[in-house]
Amino acid sequence: MLNEFINFQKISRKTWQRLHQETTPLLTPQELESVKSLNDNISLQDVNDIYLPLINLIRIYKKSIEDLAFSKSIFLQRSDVKRPFIIGISGSVAVGKSTTSRLLQLLLKRIFPDTYVELVTTDGFLFPNEVLKERGILNRKGFPESYNMPLLLNFLDTIKNGDVAKAPSYSHEIYDIVPDHFQKISQPDFLIVEGINVFQTSQNERLYVNDYFDFSIYIDADVNHIENWYFERFEALLDLAQYDTSNYYHRFTEIPRAEALAIGKNTWQSINLINLEDYIEPTRNRADVILHKAHDHKIDYLFLKK
Repeated sequence: MLNEFINFQKISRKTWQRLHQETTPLLTPQELESVKSLNDNISLQDVNDIYLPLINLIRIYKKSIEDLAFSKSIFLQRSDVKRPFIIGISGSVAVGKSTTSRLLQLLLKRIFPDTYVELVTTDGFLFPNEVLKERGILNRKGFPESYNMPLLLNFLDTIKNGDVAKAPSYSHEIYDIVPDHFQKISQPDFLIVEGINVFQTSQNERLYVNDYFDFSIYIDADVNHIENWYFERFEALLDLAQYDTSNYYHRFTEIPRAEALAIGKNTWQSINLINLEDYIEPTRNRADVILHKAHDHKIDYLFLKK
């Protein structure tokens, strides 16, 4: 463990929660429920103990970035372009990235009421299924080669230059890119970029996605816990898709549940687990903060880069 996190300071939940003393709730239970993923487990206490101190840390990083940008503009004798503060969030499938991302977006809007906060997921930068089929890599969807990394890097470069950019849209219901549908991003104050690949680079590229980040978070957990959460979510998706014939998961509701779960298990073992162990987890130490989750989804300790 020490060798894995040699450049990080380990902080217990009890120590971390002392870094924010405000006790007035910023969110209602209904607001928190609205950002929670299907099988995630998060409470208002978690918001106070973990996420409000995290917002305080983000505030420190943002002030530092702004001071550096101002000093550089003086040095270069030119006006500085308004640039967004970009936060990258990574971690395994089913570890809770979406909940954390939506929660941070909501909290940033609440704490900085005059700012524009956007959230983009890198699912939109997957190649369409048709392209994956043509290349014979549909079974490796989610692996580094399944993403259009040049398009993602160009998107981030455009955003970082203060220009308007468009991100492709992905639908988990149809399990594919939505044709001719884009998310338009225009000069946000904060941009949250969430995805399993945000600390990765594609082959023959010298630029990492996280080169564009001002702050970055990795959500970590024991692989056995993540596997359990994956199956919990898979069953929840089957329940939701039971009467929706347009949903990608509906096809799995037309076979015995045991067979569907066997397919889910094979998907975990042959795709998601390999992707986690070979490509996602090895990028963990590129984060500024690692949030570690226990078996009940609760964050029990954090690692802060020294």
